[in-house]
Amino acid sequence: MATVNGCNLPEDLYYLVEKHVWAKPLGGGLVRVGITSVAAKLSGGKLAALTVKAKNIGQEVKQSKSIATVESSKFVGPVPAPISGILLRANDKLVSDPNIAIADPYGEGWVAEIQASDWDGEVGLLVTGAAGVAAYQAKLVAENISCS
Repeated sequence: MATVNGCNLPEDLYYLVEKHVWAKPLGGGLVRVGITSVAAKLSGGKLAALTVKAKNIGQEVKQSKSIATVESSKFVGPVPAPISGILLRANDKLVSDPNIAIADPYGEGWVAEIQASDWDGEVGLLVTGAAGVAAYQAKLVAENISCS
């Protein structure tokens, strides 16, 4: 795992840097998605709620369109989908404790699972590995963001 400006960024994930979300292929076109540690920091560090839109379960979602809403004392806003596909399920653990997404954004705090409709076509819009870390570092420096 890389650390940039105090923000943890696993190199095995795919990032939509501008939206502070990640994607992790699980096999068979299934992709787990969540918010980054950067998004967690920008939210103020304590969430009131992180809610996946129930009406969207089983529906097609487009890349960069909202699949959930995050609420904190500093921010209320969307959690965009890093890829397009059918929204299969939400992480039920976030209903009772949305702060799992802050404490463990890349593990137990994942937000949703999507059956990708065009992974091969859209993966080029995401960054991963050393290039992903470098892209995130450039954004954090440009916007003066630190997780420390």
